[in-house]
Amino acid sequence: MTFASALMLFGCSSLRHMLFHSAAWDLGIFDQAVYLISQGKSPISSFLGFHILGDHAAIIFYPLALLYKIYPSVYWLFLVQAIALASGALFTNLIARQAGLTTEQAAAIAVVYLLYPLVFNINLYDFHPDVIALPALLGAILAARLGKFGWFCFSIFLVLGCKAVLSLTVAAMGVWLLLFEKRRFCGAIALLSGIVWFAIATKAIIPFFGGEAASVTRHISRYSYLGNSFGEVVQNLLFNPSLALGKIFSLDTLEYLALLFAPVLWGIAPRHLLPLIAAIPTLILNILADASQQRNLVHQYSLPILPFLLVVLIGTLAAGQGWIQRPRKIILWSLVAFFALGKYGYFWTIYLDSLDTWQATRQAIAQVQTQGGVYTTAEIASHLTHRPLIEFTDANSPPADLTKFEYILLNARHPGWLSNRGFAINLVNQLKNTKQFQLSYQQDEVYLFLKNSSVRDKTS
Repeated sequence: MTFASALMLFGCSSLRHMLFHSAAWDLGIFDQAVYLISQGKSPISSFLGFHILGDHAAIIFYPLALLYKIYPSVYWLFLVQAIALASGALFTNLIARQAGLTTEQAAAIAVVYLLYPLVFNINLYDFHPDVIALPALLGAILAARLGKFGWFCFSIFLVLGCKAVLSLTVAAMGVWLLLFEKRRFCGAIALLSGIVWFAIATKAIIPFFGGEAASVTRHISRYSYLGNSFGEVVQNLLFNPSLALGKIFSLDTLEYLALLFAPVLWGIAPRHLLPLIAAIPTLILNILADASQQRNLVHQYSLPILPFLLVVLIGTLAAGQGWIQRPRKIILWSLVAFFALGKYGYFWTIYLDSLDTWQATRQAIAQVQTQGGVYTTAEIASHLTHRPLIEFTDANSPPADLTKFEYILLNARHPGWLSNRGFAINLVNQLKNTKQFQLSYQQDEVYLFLKNSSVRDKTS
C-alpha cells in the first residue's frame, strides 16, 4: 500500500509539473537552492534575494543536494516528497500495532492517514521540506514508545533540519512525552533540543543568512498586527491578549477546525486528546496568522498536526471507544472525506487551462540552452531554475534592468501568477522595439527573446 501510494503521489506531482502548474514560489526556490548546493555554489535564491538558510534554516537541502549530484532534476524532489508522504502509512501502522490494535484496525488507520485530504493535496502544491518531517515525527513517537533512544534522536534531528518553526512542535512533543507518556528521557531530549534549535535558528541562522528580509518580511509579516519582531509578538500575546482573541474566536477558526477534524471525527474522544498538546504551537500559529492559506487542507502549514491526530485515533480505538470501530466503516468515512476535500479534480479542470500553449512552451524552453539569466512567468520558472539568476514576472514589480537577463520567456495568453495579459503584451511590444533583444521564438502567444550578442558582451 505504501509503495503504490508513493507511485501515485509521484505521478500526480510530476504530471502537474509537466502541465506547467508548479510555480517559482515555492518549487523554484527550493529547486534552485538544491541545484546550486550540488554545484558547490552559494544557494542564494534569486526569487528570495538571500541565502536559502535565511528562509527557514532548513539544513535538509544539503543532503538533498547529493541526489542532484547523481543527476540534477527537480523530479528528485517530487520523488522524495512522494516517498516521505507514503512512508507515513508504515509508521502509522507500526504505532497502531504497538498500541495493541488488531491487524485490520492498524491497516485501517494506515488507510485513514493516506486518505487524509492534506496528504494528497500537499503533494500537489509543489515541494516543501516539511513533508520529510511528517514520517520523522511519526518515527519519533514510535521510537519513544519502544524506548529506541538512538532512533528517537535521529528522528528529532531530521525534523529540526526541515524547518525552524518545527522546533516548536518538537518542544511541545517533549512536554507531552515527559508529562503524559512518562517517556522522561525522550521528552527531555525533545523539549531541550526544540527550545535550543528555535533560539539558534531565529536569533542566529536566519538573521545571518537572510537579514531583515527573512526575519521580518518573510516570517513576521503574517502576524504584523501583533508586532514587528518575535519579541513584540510574544509580548503582545502575553500582555495584550485581546489582539489575538478576535482571531481565535472567529468563523475562520471554526471553519479551520472543522476542516481539520471532519475527516477523523469518528475517532475523536475527549479523554484521548492529550497527544494534541504537541500540535498546539502549529494550531496557534495557523489560527493567528493573517494568511488564509495557513488554515486549509491544501498548504503545508497543518502537516505537523497530523501525526498527533493519528495518535488520538489510535488511542481511541485501543480503548474500544469512538463512534466507529469497524475497519470497513472507518475506511468508508475516510473515502467520503477524501472525495469531499481532495483536490484530485484539478487534473481535469484548472490543470488543463493552459494546454493550448503546452507544446509551444515546451519548444521555447528547449531553446534556453545556456545558464544565463532568465525572466519568465512563475509557472515556467520552475522548469528553468538550474541557474544562478532567474526571476518571474510580477506586474506590480517589474525589473528595473532587463539586460541582466539573457532570456525573456513570456506566455501572453497565460501570463501566470502575479502577472496579467496587459503587462505581458506591453512587455512583448517593448522587447520587439528594442535593439537589446531579438525575438528568437514565437508560437501560440508564447515568445522567447534572446539578448543580442553585442549587449551580452558589454554586460558580461
